[in-house]
Amino acid sequence: MTTLLVIAKEPRPGRVKTRLTPPFSPEQAAALAEASLADTLQAVAETPAARRVLVLDGRPGPWLPPGFDVVPQCAGGLDERLADAFARCTGPALLIGMDTPQVTPALLTVDFADCDACFGPAEDGGFWALGLADPDPALLRGVPMSVPETGAVQRRRLVDAGLRVRDLPRLRDVDSAADAAAVAALVPHGRFAARLARYAAHSGTGRR
Repeated sequence: MTTLLVIAKEPRPGRVKTRLTPPFSPEQAAALAEASLADTLQAVAETPAARRVLVLDGRPGPWLPPGFDVVPQCAGGLDERLADAFARCTGPALLIGMDTPQVTPALLTVDFADCDACFGPAEDGGFWALGLADPDPALLRGVPMSVPETGAVQRRRLVDAGLRVRDLPRLRDVDSAADAAAVAALVPHGRFAARLARYAAHSGTGRR
């Protein structure tokens, strides 16, 4: 079975989802990040896996369900932190972030029988998932992160290494208020959608 990795930040005001501020306050943005992370972790918890690991910047909170190992993120840029997460694995591994609360166990149940890597592109040009049958940290180090070409560079790195790549469905990250509304509409019964709806009800528009 596959090891499932979630890389995340502790949802603290001013440290997460800063692009949601404005229209949301730092406290609201952090609460939305917490709800997104909780929905993501719940989907991972419901997915068959050899091991579930939260690679965390910060401390775990009540949003963490049972069944996860928690390890700290290493120092360095995001490419180094992702590489280090894969370096901790000895078998097939799939890594995702905390920005796609619409993920489901079906999306996270990957099979490496006919591929060496799984790649989940994000609409903003990045990627929401990366799976490696034989984790090699060198495949991530040096990839420019958080830029429009991140996903293209990362996928090309896999292909150039001779790996057979299977593409997963394209998903939308929650970065902006528009992203939040669009993603919440996809999973209207999740924690994230409920939290967003509560803010919308309080403000009349979802903005403050």
